[in-house]
Amino acid sequence: MNVIFLAVQGAGKGTFAKKLQDKYGYAHISTGDILRERSSVGDETGNKIKNMIDNGIFVPNDIIYEAIEYKITQPDCQNGYILDGFPRNLEQAKGYDELLKKIGGDLGVVINLTIPNEQLKKRIIGRRICKDCGAIYNIYFEKFMPNIEGICDKCGGELYQRDDDNEESMNTRIKTYFEVTEPIIDYYKEKGVLKTIDASKDNDAVFNEIENILRSEDVDN
Repeated sequence: MNVIFLAVQGAGKGTFAKKLQDKYGYAHISTGDILRERSSVGDETGNKIKNMIDNGIFVPNDIIYEAIEYKITQPDCQNGYILDGFPRNLEQAKGYDELLKKIGGDLGVVINLTIPNEQLKKRIIGRRICKDCGAIYNIYFEKFMPNIEGICDKCGGELYQRDDDNEESMNTRIKTYFEVTEPIIDYYKEKGVLKTIDASKDNDAVFNEIENILRSEDVDN
């Protein structure tokens, strides 16, 4: 089963993608990763992508599609894959459909993770990260609070807050996300492949819903 996750930052998309990868062996594909991977192949396209990345040049959609095609036809994607951060807009969603037609690929299921703004605010603004080991905590949720304020439970490192984990940045990210993503949500809804999950619940409950969707889709197909 192939999966596209649609989710605003902080809804847990990365967490659930990692769980699917660990439990079922799905390949976890992000646009940045596949472009870097494709750039390491020493052919004309790979060199072109490398030059763009090295010089901070925006990579056009046709090259992104080619990189995605290269990746999803590799052996590690044959058991299923998760697209993370793609498609970013309606044009890319339609372009991805054309790519799948070209290679005879299956779109799979699109899972839209939703979360109330107030809870999202707590997840983002309350997030604290260990400078040494990268462990993540949250000062607003007891389950994720460090035992000692400002100190990592795992390695004793100092915890810090990312500069963009503030209310102003969060509001901008949310506004931008919905402006860009709402047309994609409507597009996949019309295609009958969109499934929406309330991601504000406990992670285990949300992951259970994701698994149920994948089992249902697998049976239907």
